[in-house]
Amino acid sequence: MGHEGTRADRLGLLLEQFDKAREAARVRLAGLGDEEYLWEPAPACWSLRPRAEATTPRAFGPGAWVMDLGAADIPASEYAEVARQAAEGMTVEKIAADWSVGVERVREVLAHTGEPEPDETPVTTIAWRIAHLHFHFRGSWEWTFGERRREPRELVDFTPSAALALERFWDLIDRWRASVATVTEEQLDTVGFSQYPYGSDPDDPYVAVLAGANLEFIHHMAEIALLRDLWRVRPAAAR
Repeated sequence: MGHEGTRADRLGLLLEQFDKAREAARVRLAGLGDEEYLWEPAPACWSLRPRAEATTPRAFGPGAWVMDLGAADIPASEYAEVARQAAEGMTVEKIAADWSVGVERVREVLAHTGEPEPDETPVTTIAWRIAHLHFHFRGSWEWTFGERRREPRELVDFTPSAALALERFWDLIDRWRASVATVTEEQLDTVGFSQYPYGSDPDDPYVAVLAGANLEFIHHMAEIALLRDLWRVRPAAAR
């Protein structure tokens, strides 16, 4: 098998990985309807809701529909990340601000030994997962290639329309990908090239930020694909 045209540089490999994931996701999301988009397969799901019907304490969005978000905490799946942040020199105060929790919660996580208890996180709908990716990539673009001023959680006007949500999402993803393709080798190694305020972007070289963005896209799209499969085979009584 030939490899003509395949880039082996760091940015080329990350872009190729992202392009393949994007192509697969477009195929898997084709034909998504509004009912499936907002389907809640389990009790107490997180989803998109009219502002007046929001029940989660930090639901957000600039428009009539908001995205569910619970109280700030550090999930057990991220304990290792908190330990990494501390090992790399981040202060307890900075880590607390990064996760929007109190200093005592960070100290509790850092003092934890053994395997953490599994997270009891709610199931999230397809709408929630697409919205999560949308505001994450929109904020990442704004705080890397844009004016770096606007609050990420106010950048995306969430919608109950699957078709409109996907149209806006793919437009953003295409713009984000085009901007990433212009990044230089020097910028890949620049710590803080992205100043996206949610996460460790300001403290990481941009190549690590891009790798994390790819992972975020891939794992949420895999979850969405599974939800589509479950919707397709749901019991007749639930249709």
